[in-house]
Amino acid sequence: MPTANFREDMEPTKILMVCLGNICRSPLAEGILRQKLMDAGMHGEVDSAGTGNWHIGEKPHPLSQKVAAKNNIDISYQRARQFCPEDLERFDRIYFMDNNNLDDAKRMAGSKWQAKKAALLLDHLPKAGIRDVPDPYFGEFDGYEEVFDLIAEACDAIVEDLRNFAGRG
Repeated sequence: MPTANFREDMEPTKILMVCLGNICRSPLAEGILRQKLMDAGMHGEVDSAGTGNWHIGEKPHPLSQKVAAKNNIDISYQRARQFCPEDLERFDRIYFMDNNNLDDAKRMAGSKWQAKKAALLLDHLPKAGIRDVPDPYFGEFDGYEEVFDLIAEACDAIVEDLRNFAGRG
């Protein structure tokens, strides 16, 4: 993926999205944020991972791909991978889809944990009234659409925060 700086003297921001299996929520979040950054002319590095290892190497869930495509975002090229402690060194910010995945990542990272880099994605969307992005895995397409909308709104807030940060430098 091409990257460009927010300012000429800045490295591109590196953001990781994390859910459980890395086939439903976090691939959507990766694709949505990447598209929103490109639309804003702010191309950072965006990736996703799961705390579980069941789906390593798999494409995103067919319904995640369908809802993304319905919104003109292609996530079909993504492949699931597992979160690892080294991600805390590689990424500037890591957004978790829910508290369980945040807790699992803390446990997995052990002494490498960096709380200042970690947040729940929906912390950027306090008006939602929830902190965890619902897992649509066992549901129907409408659940994926609801998750897409929540993630998209949170990603709008992230882009705005990055724009404001870049403007201060």
